[in-house]
Amino acid sequence: QMSLQESGGGSVQAGGSLRLTCVARGSAYSAPCLAWHRWASGKAREGVAAIDQSGRTTYADSVKGRFTISKDYDRNTLHLEMNDLKPEDTAKYFCAADHGCMGASLQTIGPTDWGLGTQVTVSS
Repeated sequence: QMSLQESGGGSVQAGGSLRLTCVARGSAYSAPCLAWHRWASGKAREGVAAIDQSGRTTYADSVKGRFTISKDYDRNTLHLEMNDLKPEDTAKYFCAADHGCMGASLQTIGPTDWGLGTQVTVSS
């Protein structure tokens, strides 16, 4: 059983919205940092949004004002609300649980659990 499992990806037109969900099991949910990363074809992996156990968040400049990361403490889930999607947001989105970070970080610092990802495709 995977410690992180993403869902919610899909295909939308530019300007549309999607909500990604990551169910965290075991020690993954208690990791100091939970984050969303994305990997587009031909590009390097990019940290998109992160949240620490205090609820502090950080976002990549490319998604500020459009994406919101949140935790549902009752359901051990992590969400990424994505609004005003653009074609350049097209990528596979991964949930990550970083066991070595010191605060919300878009870079993975310590041993990190990863989900298998969910595809987001935005058409113009």
